[in-house]
Amino acid sequence: MAESGARSSDEKLRRLQSIADAALSRLGVEELLAELLDRTRDLLDADTAVILLVDSTGTELVATAAKGLEEEVQQGFRLRVGDGFAGRVAAQQRPIAIEHVDHSNVVNPLLLTKGVTSVLGVPMINAGRLTGVLHVGALTHRRFTDDDVELLQLVADRASLATQARLSQLDRATTVALQNSLLPARPASIPGLDVAARYIPGADVGVGGDWYDLFTLPSGNVGIAIGDVAGSGLRAAVVMGRIRSALRAYAMETDDPADVLTRLDRKVQRFEPDAMATVLYAVFDAELRNVTLSSAGHLPPIIVTDRGPGYPLKLTPDLPLGAHEDAPRHNTHVAVRCGDCLFLYTDGLVERRDRPITAGIAQLAGVLTCGPADTMCATVMARLLHNQAARDDIAALAVRRI
Repeated sequence: MAESGARSSDEKLRRLQSIADAALSRLGVEELLAELLDRTRDLLDADTAVILLVDSTGTELVATAAKGLEEEVQQGFRLRVGDGFAGRVAAQQRPIAIEHVDHSNVVNPLLLTKGVTSVLGVPMINAGRLTGVLHVGALTHRRFTDDDVELLQLVADRASLATQARLSQLDRATTVALQNSLLPARPASIPGLDVAARYIPGADVGVGGDWYDLFTLPSGNVGIAIGDVAGSGLRAAVVMGRIRSALRAYAMETDDPADVLTRLDRKVQRFEPDAMATVLYAVFDAELRNVTLSSAGHLPPIIVTDRGPGYPLKLTPDLPLGAHEDAPRHNTHVAVRCGDCLFLYTDGLVERRDRPITAGIAQLAGVLTCGPADTMCATVMARLLHNQAARDDIAALAVRRI
């Protein structure tokens, strides 16, 4: 009897070691999930194994990897949390086993078509948050044991931890690529303007929704924009890209910055209901002698001249995009002399936990002196960041009339 127990313990240890193999840590997401599912089918003597991950809304499960039920992934199977077998596992966040599969307890027709008779599913949870569901199935009647449940839950925990780590890396890489594709390496060259820009991902939040833009308009005027979408990561970068593209489209129709931001806010309210962003949009006239600005909750630009220290432009910011439907928008008009510079930035440059943001803006204004745009950007980054990594992402744009 003791010998039988020892064999059982040895077998259990062997099975656990199989799913904790260090070699798995070197695989990519798809390879890792495929290998885990292969090993899971072998260890549990199952015919099918499927991983469904929670989508970005948190309301649906998406078939992501499968062995024996590859059609689920190929056909893009989705299931609402709470519906069907896997949906109940997700909603209740506990293991569920069904000995006799039929139309009354599953909603996925592929399980029935494939002839799956018994299923066992467990939730995938990482840091207390549901990330997906792992389930296995047998083509013959099967009563899954407590050991089967324990082993499948261990596999699910392993898959959840590894998947989230890989997806976080992929999310950051994708976000960086998207950000780089949207932000020009060097702003457009426009006669009469000396322009330089900087973008720095934050060490704490990574790449986010900060952006800048500069372009010529059909009227000969020049549009300048800077903005900050609330949040970070891929979602913020995607929303940023949509807002930036929409602003360009509206700017083609009117040279009035307040009108552009009004239209942009309407678009955000309709199509990005959960988003919020600050934006400063300015338009230089064709002669570059005057600039008209409108602010949707964004920080004031710094005016830099050769007649004294830089200073924040006095303009009353309106509400951010997405804050309130039909929020009024206003313009501010400023004359620009030859040599004057407009310095635009996002809050990551001036905001610190240990001081009010007005102190950061004052510091920025104090270190800016009139000179080449690239020199001003370099000076600001060195003086305000003190050669340390930025905590939040930063966008900055210096535009000087020459």
